[in-house]
Amino acid sequence: MSILKIGIVQQSNTESREENIAKSLAGIKACVEKGAELVVLQELHTGIYFCQVEEVEKFDLAEPIPGPSTEIFGRAAKEHKIVLVTSLFERRAPGIYHNTAVVFEKDGQIAGQYRKMHIPDDPAYYEKFYFTPGDNEFRPIDTSVGKLGVLVCWDQWYPEAARLMAMAGAELLIYPTAIGWESTDTQEEQNRQFGAWQSIQRGHAVANGLPLVAVNRTGYERDWSEVTGGIQFWGQSFVAGPQGEILYQAPIDQEVNEVIDIDKNRTEAVRRIWPFFRDRRIDAYGGLIKRYID
Repeated sequence: MSILKIGIVQQSNTESREENIAKSLAGIKACVEKGAELVVLQELHTGIYFCQVEEVEKFDLAEPIPGPSTEIFGRAAKEHKIVLVTSLFERRAPGIYHNTAVVFEKDGQIAGQYRKMHIPDDPAYYEKFYFTPGDNEFRPIDTSVGKLGVLVCWDQWYPEAARLMAMAGAELLIYPTAIGWESTDTQEEQNRQFGAWQSIQRGHAVANGLPLVAVNRTGYERDWSEVTGGIQFWGQSFVAGPQGEILYQAPIDQEVNEVIDIDKNRTEAVRRIWPFFRDRRIDAYGGLIKRYID
């Protein structure tokens, strides 16, 4: 069928791994009860956003894949007979850690994984300290509900990543996310940041003729070093259609377990009237593989 029911779980997090996992599992169940066939969780949903501070001890939060979390969430996918997108802190080898999205099939098996490729290093977002950039290609993950173009947070600012996923056959772009405002941001700056964040992703949907799902965390998380005032995650998870139209948007400061219908057939219809792929000048884009053109 062309209609796909997508569940999104927007949650706040604490330092208790057990509480965070329980909340994610409850959110999955709530979405399934509303008919979800695919459920998407937010970035690093099993813990706090530990990247606010560079602290060696935080590497102890990482785990192997497969590992304890994949066992828990694989079991949930199998129990509910859904495709499930999770986001975990992966320990690949001593000294090599990744921010990794893991996708489970309806039988609970791992359908594929994606290691975050673009890694930020901003005040309160010191991810380069923790994460090795992914060495995978931008390839969608095949599942029973379609080919999922799974990317992670900072990847959402890069049109190249979305385009390559679309060119490889992705039927849906998915972004588990953890983004928010620092305590010194003015209301005007907050509005600009959120507007840019949503606009560029809607642009990815338009440019590629694909539906898009962005699932962000909500709630306040303190900076335990007290260097900053912490982060107020801005929630507002959303689903956009292939013309960038907003199909659903969550509130800023509430936890949400919601299911949204998308029509997968609209990609074909939209690409017929807006044939961006047909008109791409692939003979003239060589400069894109350079850092900068002097």
